[in-house]
Amino acid sequence: MTMPVELPEPEVIDVRSLLSSCLSGETEMICVLGPTASGKTRYSVQLARELNHGVEIISADSRQVYVGMDIGSGKDLEEYGEIPVHLVDIAPAGSKYNVYRYQQDFARVYADIRSRGGIPLLCGGTGLYIEAAARGYDFGKDQPTVDPSLLPSRTFFIGTLVSREVRNERIDKRLRERLEHGLIEEVRGLLDSGIPAEDLIYYGLEYKFVTQHVLGILTYDEMFALLSNAIHQFAKRQMTWFRGMERDGVTIHWVEV
Repeated sequence: MTMPVELPEPEVIDVRSLLSSCLSGETEMICVLGPTASGKTRYSVQLARELNHGVEIISADSRQVYVGMDIGSGKDLEEYGEIPVHLVDIAPAGSKYNVYRYQQDFARVYADIRSRGGIPLLCGGTGLYIEAAARGYDFGKDQPTVDPSLLPSRTFFIGTLVSREVRNERIDKRLRERLEHGLIEEVRGLLDSGIPAEDLIYYGLEYKFVTQHVLGILTYDEMFALLSNAIHQFAKRQMTWFRGMERDGVTIHWVEV
């Protein structure tokens, strides 16, 4: 029998102290990370408003970069309100954006925000993108790597904490809502625009299983069951990645949202 993974102890973030740290330069960037359906975006926007000092959000999501892949990737752009958000809708659907390009795009946006006196807040759940941005991930000699001096070296990490049971309930509820509010039509529209089915399947999760449903390979119920389970497993892998960062020496301040 598999033992449940023990959750980290939640903290309460001292927003005034965090702002002071950002303004003094002790903290160069804030990073809000967490598994899917843990409330990262909502928390990031709330924190940006509480800090109230030119915070701009930088997305760290490997699928939100694609134009037209809105519902399946959970962009929820209306949640940001007046808070600027970057690195969303920067690549055409059907293309294969990658972490090397992300690190370069991040460095450009990060420098721009800092040059204007703003506070960069990285928000996302794609572990490798977070590592590339906040930890200067070195891709080795075979890939172009951004000069580490152009990346933040002092990041304050905040993790959005949720139990596995609540997370899975949220995942299933959100999936039903997305399917009822246009996800299938979004995928059908992407296919009709000329994007090959195999390219959508390549993106995984919603785009993989909903594409298979649109093509008649899966029934609706089969699609939902397979997709729900795949997202549950994906969220578990995300948490494994973040706890691995902690074992590697990164301090993550976990909060209950």
